[in-house]
Amino acid sequence: MTEHEREDNDLMAKGRALSSPLRLRILRLCLHHGRTNKEIAGLLGINPASSLHHVRTLVRTGFLMPQEGRKGKRGAKEVPYIATRTSWSTPVDDISPVLIETFIQETSGLAPEEIDVWRLGVKFNAARQQEMMGKLRAVVEEYMRLPADDDGEATSLLIAHHRDPSAD
Repeated sequence: MTEHEREDNDLMAKGRALSSPLRLRILRLCLHHGRTNKEIAGLLGINPASSLHHVRTLVRTGFLMPQEGRKGKRGAKEVPYIATRTSWSTPVDDISPVLIETFIQETSGLAPEEIDVWRLGVKFNAARQQEMMGKLRAVVEEYMRLPADDDGEATSLLIAHHRDPSAD
């Protein structure tokens, strides 16, 4: 296998790993501090064996990294996992439906006042749309690069841009 074929296979594996709302939720849970598989499974309300399958996929593709093991309450070794923050820059085909489903899952138990949603209708030509999206991406990337605040509250942001054929 050539180097180019290996890179293509690696990119495809990464794309498959990020094409699951559950895996994206795991990455979100492990973004600011390491969590064990048992903690991840408990927070997501899933079986630890199912969680472990997803955790291993994320480790294998480089999106999660095991931290130093520690002893659990009963003396068993526990391994916390932390997100590597590389998913942001990994291209994934047709990711929009996955991101929307992830957002729906993550917000399903929240009260309406716990979600701040904006909606804006505009009519711009392609150049102005590209300019707007470039500026929004630059702002998001600026904040993405900042370290977490020790006294901060974990939050998520979803920005969606779509054609609105009903308003043409």
